[in-house]
Amino acid sequence: MRSERYHRRVTMIQHERAVDSAVGVDDVPVGETVALAAAACLFRSLGDPNRLAILRHLAATGEHRVRELTEHLRLAQSTVSKHCLCLADCGLVRSRPEGRATVYALAGPEVLTLLAAAEAVLATTGDAVALCPTYGEGAQ
Repeated sequence: MRSERYHRRVTMIQHERAVDSAVGVDDVPVGETVALAAAACLFRSLGDPNRLAILRHLAATGEHRVRELTEHLRLAQSTVSKHCLCLADCGLVRSRPEGRATVYALAGPEVLTLLAAAEAVLATTGDAVALCPTYGEGAQ
């Protein structure tokens, strides 16, 4: 059960001062530290290609049952269920029961905006993220 949800209407980057590598987490006020931690959790929730594939498919085609996602993504039902539950726990998708099945859909238009922004960043950076030694495709 979630005790807190991240619904602050602030940006991660403060407009009053430049955020650069000289500003450490210890230099950030507590409220901002909490917001940055929540943002890091959000990005970790998007850190699995299967979860991104689920979000992308829901964004393109609307709501689906786990069985339909399983068929489209060619993943095991338990894998799709696990990732859908993770996305729901993170507030990125919503679910509703339909008979014995659960139907998933994007939680709101903000998720589409986030995915579009990520695509724009990837278009700008090219292969830099994939080649990153820490988080890239070859990183362990």
